[in-house]
Amino acid sequence: MRCVPLLWWTQVVVFAHLHPRWLVDLAAALTVLLWLYLLLWRGFFWWMREADLGRGPAPPRRVAIVIPARDEARVVGQAVASVAAQDYAGPFEIFLVDDHSADDTAEIAHQAGVRVLSAAPLPDGWTGKLWALSEGLREAGRFSPDYFLLTDADVVHAPDSLARLVALAEAGRYDLASLMVQLRCETLAERALIPAFVFFFFKLYPPRWIASAKRSTAGAAGGCILVRREALERIGGIAAIRGELIDDCALAKAVKRTGGRIWLGLTSATRSIREHGTFAETGRMISRSAFTQLRYSTLLLAGTVAGMFAIYLLAPVLLLGFGSWLAALAWLMMMAAYVPVLRLYRRSLLWAPALPLVALFYTAATVHSALRYWRGRGGVWKGRAQAARGTER
Repeated sequence: MRCVPLLWWTQVVVFAHLHPRWLVDLAAALTVLLWLYLLLWRGFFWWMREADLGRGPAPPRRVAIVIPARDEARVVGQAVASVAAQDYAGPFEIFLVDDHSADDTAEIAHQAGVRVLSAAPLPDGWTGKLWALSEGLREAGRFSPDYFLLTDADVVHAPDSLARLVALAEAGRYDLASLMVQLRCETLAERALIPAFVFFFFKLYPPRWIASAKRSTAGAAGGCILVRREALERIGGIAAIRGELIDDCALAKAVKRTGGRIWLGLTSATRSIREHGTFAETGRMISRSAFTQLRYSTLLLAGTVAGMFAIYLLAPVLLLGFGSWLAALAWLMMMAAYVPVLRLYRRSLLWAPALPLVALFYTAATVHSALRYWRGRGGVWKGRAQAARGTER
């Protein structure tokens, strides 16, 4: 990871000695054009506001709530209690699948009054979470639900979360509706990195593009996904994506590819209580799936590193190193784009100028993800190591 910033600064030093002024201006103009594109032609991804889910009564559809859980004793009690307390007029049932936890996850969930299933041994070709979901969905199918709510064991739902999601799906005829829940943002590392995580995610998956039938872009946030039973059956069930590490976006892509309507929005009322308290913990979270996002492609990795440098780091380098006013304009555009997510997370706007440093951290974590993959180590999540092409062992 250290070689990435060292290489960049070496290039900057060489550039500082060899550049003609027109080359500085050309590079600065490039950053301005990049930010014009991101601000105006990338689905306005940066204009982050809480989703308007409506407040009308939800039709009393049957909902099966499936929660995969592995070593979640610290958070599962609050999560299942919030799900059990949903203010929802229709029938719903909760199915928590204990994915071979080594702690008291199952006992705590059982004490909260939730039905606990035990996942069978993990078969070849499946990721752990998707196998646990498959086990839960199989049992939940006997409830004959209209919808499945797939949610994580660290997500604490607002009392009306289910009702409003069902109302949204019914009103918009969505086959899949997902909420990016409010992520924990308390420690220094979380305050520095978590808003940027949401910012970068929405840049990859602009919600307006996701909802558009004219675009192939498909994405979802795995902490809270409502999916119609018919849509899940149409794609061949969860087995259709059984080896995917980025399972939420893979599910959204499969639903949209088969003609389904999908939607993604933001909420602060429903939140994740999972801790990523240190920079190292957040780095591991990013590194676990970053190279998977790039489809294990060295070419895409090189393009991503170059792109991150051009978008986020070139402007401050040209401004601080060469006094370019165009670079100053690009940096201001960058900060303006970052302000909405800072407001959403109630963070000081003084964090906005630090986005280039945060982007450098994310880029280094992505390179680290590739290095681990090339060394045959993959990502590690809750004691499971990612194998070469996405399966777990």
